[in-house]
Amino acid sequence: MNPLLKLSHVSFSYHEAEGETPALSDISFDLEPGKFLAVVGPSGCGKSTLLSLICGLLTPEEGTISLFGLPFQEARAHIGYMLQKDHLFEWRTVYSNVVLGLEIQKKMTPDRLQKVDAMLDTYGLSDFRNARPSQLSGGMRQRAALIRTLALEPDLLLLDEPFSALDYQTRLSVCDDIYEIIKREDKTAILVTHDLSEAISVADQILVLSRRPGRIQREVPIHFEMEKRTPMRARSAPEFQEYFNLIWKELNTNG
Repeated sequence: MNPLLKLSHVSFSYHEAEGETPALSDISFDLEPGKFLAVVGPSGCGKSTLLSLICGLLTPEEGTISLFGLPFQEARAHIGYMLQKDHLFEWRTVYSNVVLGLEIQKKMTPDRLQKVDAMLDTYGLSDFRNARPSQLSGGMRQRAALIRTLALEPDLLLLDEPFSALDYQTRLSVCDDIYEIIKREDKTAILVTHDLSEAISVADQILVLSRRPGRIQREVPIHFEMEKRTPMRARSAPEFQEYFNLIWKELNTNG
């Protein structure tokens, strides 16, 4: 199967008045369609920088990034980005928040709006379409933010610690919700997280980055022997602790 996303020998440094700060070095990996990749590593190792490079907010100093074989400059419209905060506007209703991207890109077509209505119904937000964001729980806000991203029909979803602002119990529940939505919509996703358990519970493969400048220290394929995988069920699987110990050991070695 041809990869949806391909990075080849990508390196990047930040340049400031004080000098150069290398962020990432010689990053290469492929991501197949429909797969869920998680990226973990020490603070400051370049995880979020990697997402910024993939979506085109930053340009690699060395190496190449391609989506569907296209240079990333031509592929930006195929990428959706979900940030740490939901960035729902309080002066807009839930519905008008969800269609904001379509509105900005002038894509408010009947087909797109029908899909938005279907997602609001499927994911439990149809009764809150006229509510304000402040009337939603943290989990509902994240679902609304994801539907806003999916409304633009991206082929690749970038998730930059989207659950970090939630309390632990809500975080576990929302992680299950978001995972189910991504799998049901048949999307390819990359999650950046500091939470190793979270990464193992959702990912098909995990990239372990070294200390700055971030390099791929190890790539770990994840597989659970269960019929219907969910993040919550994965946490109880016998393989879970084995993966945790393996990746924890990698994180605690000097890369």
